[in-house]
Amino acid sequence: MKKFKTLIAVTLVISMVAVLAVGCKKEEKEAGNDKKEAKMFTMFNAVPGTEIPDDNRMLNVIKEKTGAWAKMTWLTGQTADERIGVMIAGGDYPDFITGATGTPALIDAGALIAIDEYWDDYPNIKNYLSEEDWNKVRHEDGHIYLMPQFGIIQGKDMATYHWDMAFWIQKDVLIWDNFPQIRTMDQYFDLIARYLEAHPTTEDGQETVGFSMSTEDWRYFGVENPPLFLLGYPNDGACIVDPETETAIDYNTLPEAKDYYKRMSQAWNDGLVHPETYTMSYDQYIALLSTGRVLGTLDQRWNFNTANEALVSEGKVGKTYVPLPITFNENIKDRWHSSPALDVSNGLSITKSCKDIEGALQFVNDLLSPEIMTLRYWGEEGVDYEVGEDGVFYKTPEQRANYDNQDWATDNLCKYDYFPHYEGMLADGINAQDPKNQPNEFYETLYDVEKQLLDGYGYKTFLDFLSSDEKNEPWYPMWSATNAWTNDTPEGLAKTKITDLKHEWLPKAMMAPADEFDAIWDEYQAIYKEEVDVDAYLDALTAEIRRRAAVARGE
Repeated sequence: MKKFKTLIAVTLVISMVAVLAVGCKKEEKEAGNDKKEAKMFTMFNAVPGTEIPDDNRMLNVIKEKTGAWAKMTWLTGQTADERIGVMIAGGDYPDFITGATGTPALIDAGALIAIDEYWDDYPNIKNYLSEEDWNKVRHEDGHIYLMPQFGIIQGKDMATYHWDMAFWIQKDVLIWDNFPQIRTMDQYFDLIARYLEAHPTTEDGQETVGFSMSTEDWRYFGVENPPLFLLGYPNDGACIVDPETETAIDYNTLPEAKDYYKRMSQAWNDGLVHPETYTMSYDQYIALLSTGRVLGTLDQRWNFNTANEALVSEGKVGKTYVPLPITFNENIKDRWHSSPALDVSNGLSITKSCKDIEGALQFVNDLLSPEIMTLRYWGEEGVDYEVGEDGVFYKTPEQRANYDNQDWATDNLCKYDYFPHYEGMLADGINAQDPKNQPNEFYETLYDVEKQLLDGYGYKTFLDFLSSDEKNEPWYPMWSATNAWTNDTPEGLAKTKITDLKHEWLPKAMMAPADEFDAIWDEYQAIYKEEVDVDAYLDALTAEIRRRAAVARGE
């Protein structure tokens, strides 16, 4: 009996030890399963944008994969220079920043870390650009403070849309006129006038507007740049370039510039231009386009795409816009579209306020990985897209509808567009980076009115409306050089003066009565020649043109 009791006691002890051991292992296992809290980095982009909610599905998928995420804020109520100036004065910065026009000031203030001092440990960043392209980004002190986010093509360009500057017209207008070929400003405004006469009000009872464009602050693209495009030059912005002599030419004083503004004044006097075009705010302009009653605009697509998206959401797809190859005459080849170009004046930076520089760089490195790039732009397989036996991605009708729904996108997509990313193709060499550019997907994603328009013209994509086969010159785009200029230099002062004079005088000219235009233009030109150091401006541009050309030639 004693042995039996002893055996029971030993058994109980063993059982208790076993239970305790199992309990300890369970606790250890549970402790090991505790997820390490993801790192949160702050980010400010000195451009307007839409904040992504913290519970966004894809943001959290990427957070789980990378162990990090970015809380992004955007420019509101101030210019980029003003907002960056406040940051510099306070000496307090977010972890990541896109400075836009405030970037030179950030560099001068010592606010940014030198990325090249760290990037050997982050191959996706170091290999993001070629050595030649990184050298274009390199600051004069020998360091690299910026990671460009746009225009970096992987594989080949797969664009189906034009995102840059153009004269735009509503799809419905072209269909109504039986698919006309519009090549000049006269043809453009004639079409608008005829449609306006036939349709004084929209289907929902609003007054139809012939034309309007973006004119506030730095968004005055349609006011400033058209003469160079109409002459058949690409968007160098700051000047046109004589390719033979590699010399900068100021298009602001050419006779053709006067021709453009005089034609715009005529459109104004003909009642084709919205009366508040030159005084309305950017938000008012977007709201106007979003009604669907504006037949034409002159703008960069990315600048008014929120209006396009609003129109699609409202079922007004025919009121969205396509670009036209307009030049001064039909013998000039249009250059409105250019292949993506590296902008070396702006990009993503890490600031000296960042407490975890290595972690921030690792996050960028991870975002550039093939897996995360796919998540950023296509989403999750089986949820946001499917994969065929040939490895080609495609979407179901429901998935396409989700992708086009802005409310759904706000909750489910996280492209992190202002972080470095590739355009063109994914790393697999099979699929387009952007689902909208996937050949097998593109036509299927179109609405009936869009298919009708492309079929009517015999085009495969909306980019076919423009010429797109010209290669960029080695100096392109010259506007990226002027972005780094400050008023501490003669050329920087000249640029500022040119900008001020254009803002003051060009709207006056474009709203001038027909019998007053010449006098206003002559006065503007006289003041321009008197107050702008044109020689300093053009000499600096010419020097940069020739420097870039020499780099491209390996000199």
